[in-house]
Amino acid sequence: MSNPITIEVSHKPPSGWDAFVEQHPDSRLYHLSSWNEMIWETFGHHPYYVVFRNPNQEIVGVLPITHFKSLFFGKFAVSLPFVNYGGPLLQQDDLMADVARFLADFRKQLDIEYVELRMHRPFETPLAVKTHKVTYLLPLPAEDEALWTSFKSKLRSQIRRPLKEHMFVRSGGVDLVDDFYYVFSHNMRDLGTPVYSKSFFQNILNRFPENAFIVVVYSDEDIPVAASFLIQYKSVMEIPWASSLKAYNRFSPNMLLYWESLKLAIHKGCKVFDFGRCTPGSGTCRFKKQWGAEEKQLYWYYALPEGESLPEISPRNPRYEMMVRVWQKMPLIFTNTVGPYIIRNIPA
Repeated sequence: MSNPITIEVSHKPPSGWDAFVEQHPDSRLYHLSSWNEMIWETFGHHPYYVVFRNPNQEIVGVLPITHFKSLFFGKFAVSLPFVNYGGPLLQQDDLMADVARFLADFRKQLDIEYVELRMHRPFETPLAVKTHKVTYLLPLPAEDEALWTSFKSKLRSQIRRPLKEHMFVRSGGVDLVDDFYYVFSHNMRDLGTPVYSKSFFQNILNRFPENAFIVVVYSDEDIPVAASFLIQYKSVMEIPWASSLKAYNRFSPNMLLYWESLKLAIHKGCKVFDFGRCTPGSGTCRFKKQWGAEEKQLYWYYALPEGESLPEISPRNPRYEMMVRVWQKMPLIFTNTVGPYIIRNIPA
C-alpha cells in the first residue's frame, strides 16, 4: 500500500477490537478478545493483540497471537492454538505483506522459534505454508427433514442403528460437561493423546453460553457413550471435539451423535456445518464426506528463520510414537491428572 501502516502490540485488547472482528467476513469466535482472555486464564499463555492502523488511525487489521514457553517443546507463538482457525483479519489482502514484515521482527524480539497462523484461505505471502489439513463443510437447509431426506438409505440406517439399542440423546451446555468429559477423556487416553482439563470446556461454556453446546448419546443404562462439543459463530456451527467409547462402536452411537449435532445446528439457524479438520485421505475424512460435506483446504502459515524446516509438535509426530503407546496403557485417573499439564504446551 502507498500509505504507511502503523502497528500496535499489547497484552490487552484495544478499543474497537471486537467491533472490527464482528464485522469482518472471515472472523471466527476465536478472534474475539474474550476467547483469547479465556485461553490466558485457562492455560496461562500470554495473549498479544496486534492492531494495524491506517494514517487516519482506523483499524484495518487485527491479529491475535498466543505465546508459548515450554521447557520440552520450546518457545513459539500461534494464531490460534487449540482450535482450527486464527490468523489476521485484514481489510485488504495486500496488508499481508505488512503482517509478514511484522512477524519477522516479532519473532526476533520474543526470541521464539516460529509464529504459526491457522487460516482457512490462501494469501500471497513469502511466509512458509503447510497444506496438511482440510476441513469439511456442509450447507444446511432450513429444516432437518430436508437434510434427512438428502441422505442415502445406508446413512439413515446407520443413524437408526443405536436407536434400536435403546440409546438416546441429550443436548445442553454446562449441565452436560461431566458426561462430555467422561467420553472425551476416555477416547483421548485410548488414542494415546494427553487430554485438556475439564476446566477448559467449562470456561468456554461459561464465557459463551449462547455459542457453545454439548450433545451426548447415552446407552440404555444411561451411560454416556458418545459426545460432541459444538461452537456457533454467526451462521456456522463447528464441531471441534467429538468422541465415542470404543466398547460401543459396534452400535454406531457416533452416527446418532452427528445427526443430532446437525439437527441442533439447523434449529439454531445455522447455514453451514463445519466438521473440523482432518488429514486428507484419512478414515476421519471419509466419515465426514459421507454426510454430503465438501472438502476445503486449510492453510497454516509460518514465520520462521530462513532455511528452517516446518515445525511438527503434534502428538501424532512419529518421534512421540513410544510415548503414545505408553500413554494408552495408563489408568484414566493418571492421564486425566497429568494430561492437562502436557497438552497445555501443545497447540494441537
